[in-house]
Amino acid sequence: MLGTAAALALFWAMAFPASGEPVSYEAAVAADLVVAESTARTSEGSDSGAIDLTDEQESLMQQDARWSASARLYHAGGGGATGNDSLGCRPIAMRTVATDPRYIPRRTRLFIPETVGLRMADGSLHDGYWYASDTGGAIKGQKIDIYT
Repeated sequence: MLGTAAALALFWAMAFPASGEPVSYEAAVAADLVVAESTARTSEGSDSGAIDLTDEQESLMQQDARWSASARLYHAGGGGATGNDSLGCRPIAMRTVATDPRYIPRRTRLFIPETVGLRMADGSLHDGYWYASDTGGAIKGQKIDIYT
């Protein structure tokens, strides 16, 4: 298993992609649905939790981190997680994260390797991708809130 430093390096690399172009919320959700469908098809009949990573994901996971960040998990029944996100959309459980936009801009697609293979509510396995579509009053600096 990868160390925390490598996981955070991957998270940071995905938070600041080389292109710098924002991805629309609709495009990210559509891409998530396509990935979820392909993951569900390949994982049927298997409960191993193993998932194949792309070459890009593998290379990002091999990088070394020289910084730190923290994450908090909140669930749909928790206080403060009942309205729209800062883009005006409903947050999606197991896909939406809240960030400080000075560090991780809204509309950024993140890859968090520790979440790869988590069993989701619909029974499919998580592919590790999250979408930064919210900000929070307590989110200052290199922190994220993961909406579960």
